[in-house]
Amino acid sequence: MQYRDFGTTGVKVSALGFGMMRLPTPDGGQGGFSRTEVDEEAAIANLRRAIDAGVNYVDTAYNYSNGKSEIITGKALKDGYREKVNLATKLPIWEVKCEEDFDRILSEQFKKLDVDRIDMYLIHSLSRDKWENVCLKYDIPGRMLKAKESGKVRFIGFSFHDDLETFKEIVDCGTPWDFCQIQLNYLDTENQAGLEGLRYAASKGMGVVVMEPLRGGYLARVPEQVAEVFQKVGKTPVEGALDFLWDLPEVSLLLSGMSAMPQVEENLTYAARSSVGMLNAEEKAAVEQAARMMASAASVPCTGCNYCSVCPKGIAIPKIFETYNSYVAGDGGAKGVYHSEVPKFGAKGSECIGCRACENICPQHIKISEWMPKIDLLFV
Repeated sequence: MQYRDFGTTGVKVSALGFGMMRLPTPDGGQGGFSRTEVDEEAAIANLRRAIDAGVNYVDTAYNYSNGKSEIITGKALKDGYREKVNLATKLPIWEVKCEEDFDRILSEQFKKLDVDRIDMYLIHSLSRDKWENVCLKYDIPGRMLKAKESGKVRFIGFSFHDDLETFKEIVDCGTPWDFCQIQLNYLDTENQAGLEGLRYAASKGMGVVVMEPLRGGYLARVPEQVAEVFQKVGKTPVEGALDFLWDLPEVSLLLSGMSAMPQVEENLTYAARSSVGMLNAEEKAAVEQAARMMASAASVPCTGCNYCSVCPKGIAIPKIFETYNSYVAGDGGAKGVYHSEVPKFGAKGSECIGCRACENICPQHIKISEWMPKIDLLFV
């Protein structure tokens, strides 16, 4: 395993971090923010295998897997594993309705994780609205700092889903942030915080954790012609996407939600040979070409996080977007998938009632209520 500086904290973190959001399910799939059942034994085995190989950063959150992720993470870190890792979890900012909620939620997280200290504590999924109407209203940054000063948490930060201007404002708000977590991959270099935000935060001495390096698996399931671009430089699409990030000196680590042991083994192999400045000119050109080809498809930027499982009609939103993205990438069988496979995951887009409950929590700010009837009409 390779290790990197976590900003100016003095901590060394593994180049690969383990994300505990997309946990394995009994049917061999992966959950997320949803109510899906979790294969607890497999989830624990996957995480422990990664830790045994040198992964020392584990990321979970209050609501992942319908609240089960923190509990399962706590169980996995028994038997001496807790001492081997930096444990990160997040304050669900949408659950904060009053000043007392911060301490109540943090106490609950300690119980779920069964630990007496959290290493990295983040405000979850910040946007301008949540920052102005919740964080500032209830002085959440101040409460984070007090938790750090009391020794309950070691380092404080935030995860982010909004525009670059908002990102810089939060970085510069006066709170002595230790780190941040941003979405970044070779398609999102100018989306949300983007490359500019990455470099801006790093210039302030902050550690930068990268999430969605494969954009929810979208960059792993690329069209054949894109795969061939990476094959010419001796890489798989997954390896090419991860190496693009590891090449950047400002990246402290990248998170991967590994729901199956083969994914764990594959990513461990890639991480072991990662380094800053690892890409040569030919490899960088291949990534740029792949980015142009992927961007040319009118895809939906869904990462499959399943936050939208709040849908009262049970619409299979992530699966529908995945099917649509396959269609625009040239998959001629996508229409059949929409009719045969989507119903196994939930209702079709025709069931959308436009309540926008999903949009209010979507980290990607996708106008889901507009997409659902369009995609249904396309396939029907």
